[in-house]
Amino acid sequence: MGTKTADETGAETGAEATTDEEKVSVTKSADDVTESGTGAEPEAAAAGTEAADGTDADLDAEDLEDDADLAGDLAEGPSGVGQGAAAVVSVVLGLVSLTGGWIGTVAAARETLIGQLQTSSSASVATQVKEVYGDAWQTTALWAGAFALVALITGVVVLARPAFGVPGRPQAPWIKSVAWAGVALGVIGLLLAVLKYSDALLGLPSTS
Repeated sequence: MGTKTADETGAETGAEATTDEEKVSVTKSADDVTESGTGAEPEAAAAGTEAADGTDADLDAEDLEDDADLAGDLAEGPSGVGQGAAAVVSVVLGLVSLTGGWIGTVAAARETLIGQLQTSSSASVATQVKEVYGDAWQTTALWAGAFALVALITGVVVLARPAFGVPGRPQAPWIKSVAWAGVALGVIGLLLAVLKYSDALLGLPSTS
């Protein structure tokens, strides 16, 4: 009863060997899992670093683009200021053509003096009126027309400037408004100057 047979002894030995093999297999599997996890961590870290680098690069590119746009706006700034100044000048010149300036006043006074010096006392009344007053008024109208013409040209140039400037950059509304005002004043001043110079408006009185 207490003696084991050879078959029983071989069976026990085979069972122990199988158990040892299973333990070795389980140990290898655990080592493989550990190695796989250890190898995946550096790869994930590397991928995260690359993603962060890419994000930083994108942010740097956006910053450079913003700086370039800002520099472009600053470079284009003086052109807008110049257009505004030209529009204001157009309005001022138009007002001068309507109200008169010191140049026109001096020119008219000079023409009056010339008429008095060149006209004899024996000349007819019509001749004296024309030489002393008529020529002076025409000189005033001539200078007023010159101011009006410059105002008109300046206003038109300001309005046409965006067509020859930076594409897609609109002109400020206040510049357009002021320029149109200068053009209107220039047209009115030029029309009145022509009418006065031709004696169609406020002509010389009749001396008959």
